[in-house]
Amino acid sequence: MKSTVTFHGGVGTVTGANFLLDTGSQKILVDCGILQQENACSEENFAPFSYDASAIDALLVTHAHADHIGRIPKLVHDGYKGPLYSTPATKDLAALMFDDALRVMKERDEKQGCGMLYEKEDAERALAAWQVHDYRAPFSLGDMSVEFTDAGHILGAAIVRVSRAGKSIVFSGDVGNSPEPLLNDTEMPRNSDYMVVESVYGDRVHEGKEGRKEMLRAAVEETRKNKGTLLIPSFSIERTQILLFELNEMVESGSMAPIPVFLDSPLAIRVTDVFRRYKELLSPTLRARFEGGDDPFSFPGLKVTPNIGQSRDIHKESDPKIIIAGAGMSGGGRIREHEREYLPMKNATLLFVGYQAPGSLGRRIQDGEKHVVIDGEHIRIKASVSALSGYSGHADRDQLLSFVESAGEKLKKVFVTMGEPKSSLFLAQRIKDFLGVEAIVPEKGDSLEIEL
Repeated sequence: MKSTVTFHGGVGTVTGANFLLDTGSQKILVDCGILQQENACSEENFAPFSYDASAIDALLVTHAHADHIGRIPKLVHDGYKGPLYSTPATKDLAALMFDDALRVMKERDEKQGCGMLYEKEDAERALAAWQVHDYRAPFSLGDMSVEFTDAGHILGAAIVRVSRAGKSIVFSGDVGNSPEPLLNDTEMPRNSDYMVVESVYGDRVHEGKEGRKEMLRAAVEETRKNKGTLLIPSFSIERTQILLFELNEMVESGSMAPIPVFLDSPLAIRVTDVFRRYKELLSPTLRARFEGGDDPFSFPGLKVTPNIGQSRDIHKESDPKIIIAGAGMSGGGRIREHEREYLPMKNATLLFVGYQAPGSLGRRIQDGEKHVVIDGEHIRIKASVSALSGYSGHADRDQLLSFVESAGEKLKKVFVTMGEPKSSLFLAQRIKDFLGVEAIVPEKGDSLEIEL
């Protein structure tokens, strides 16, 4: 039996995941994400899909990051009427993400006239058609079987296995940087024939995790010494919760004196509540903490600022202080207001704790630009800028190779996606050299045949 996989997104770049599996009897979409760029009016996200949305039979969702779900309501708006499938936590997080995205889009439309990618009704229709399945609970899709296993990336993130007639293809989604303190380890995709794998860090190895907490502590203490502000642009799902957990550990153990920490992200605040609801998906260590009556995401000195007035009042608070705010690549959200305020200050520090996509404001600052424009205001950067890659939620070069190797001797072909070209090409070459498995870096629009 033959099928084709078409790469409509998520190739040649890190974001915009959008893969189509056509078995001849069914068309199954895996993920439908946005391209994350600083330009909110990006024509690529508003462009029509390169397939007929009404002809898709089902949509499988790996996890709730915007680059995997951000265009789902647009898909519905453009005619998709089928079911959506994910883990329960992914659906709950996606509902928050859609709501937040709508708010941001409305603000940008008012300021820049971008238009709306979709409307509230489109998101509501998507959620109404959304069905959930737990990890390791296979379900049928016509003549195929689908199973979600734990990707260890963010809460609810899944590796998707689609099987038919004794053959299987695995879509990795984003592979977690296991082991991590919050989640269980990534489940390896054993006995797979084909694989679509991400490659965000396909050419790099992360800093040792054992040192990242000390580096965070050092950044805090330097801020305290300079009587300044530590700005941390952080992704609302997972990265923020890890930061809260590690700050909690340091403060409650007495290894770091309390310091005012402002969690200035309404989305991250709501996401943290979802973590509290899904305790069963957390690591044994965190479950034990909750069972003992300790909230690992709260500690002395932490203040949450859900409304905009509270956010603006942070600037009146005396230094030293820490501000954790979205978005993680400084492409929107409240972090931009804080960057406008503090980047011109020599005693401030901007600390990146996640991947910065090419073209994003965060990437340009990380690469050394000293003059940037933020919401129409020209900013001269005098603050210190640093990055901690040890907090990445993605597997690195060596972890990805182990992930692919775990598929076993059945593995025939690997499609390397979701990375900058140099990263994808590097990982593909390592797969060929070390595992002797054919590895292809597809281009956008490529349709490749598999036996499934």
